[in-house]
Amino acid sequence: MLQTIIFIGRSGCGKGTQADLLKERIAHFDEAKRQILYVETGEHFRKFIRGESLSSKISKSIYEMDERQPDFLACWMWTNVLIDELEDDMHLVFDGAPRALAEAELLTSAMQFYKREKPTVIYINVSRRWSEERLLARGRKDDLNIAKIDKRLDWFERDTMPAVEYFRNNPYYRFFEVNGEQPIEKVHSEIIAAHDYSS
Repeated sequence: MLQTIIFIGRSGCGKGTQADLLKERIAHFDEAKRQILYVETGEHFRKFIRGESLSSKISKSIYEMDERQPDFLACWMWTNVLIDELEDDMHLVFDGAPRALAEAELLTSAMQFYKREKPTVIYINVSRRWSEERLLARGRKDDLNIAKIDKRLDWFERDTMPAVEYFRNNPYYRFFEVNGEQPIEKVHSEIIAAHDYSS
């Protein structure tokens, strides 16, 4: 069965790490050796804001103010990837989308358009304090000080949590909440225990 996985959680919760581990597991157990399309919107935005178009310049200013990018632009990022790269026999892993309720609803329309069966949402739940500590420790340009981090965590609580609840209560999705405040391998084990990805 083709896998459709959506990772969601606060910045610093380990979405990218867990997505990589799960991709390895899916690849290992897939006898057909089908490709995995990995949609990581954060990296697409970082590339986009280096452009010279009007849209890139406006997006860069939003990024520099640590504000959330508008829904239409976030959706454009991942819809472009799906339209240009998704094939009929690919597994699909999302990391960093959606970031708001309206985007989650649009993602549902895309999943139904592509006839993806039983999409799985994995919510890696960590506290705000946990996120702050991890983001400061990793020292990325986005995470230079607590004020910048707090703005991102503010909009997660304001905008992204409604999307989390949308997935939790939508019977189209299989929703799993995992405690992210554990060692990486323990989090991975909980994800595997929640759902058998070898099938």
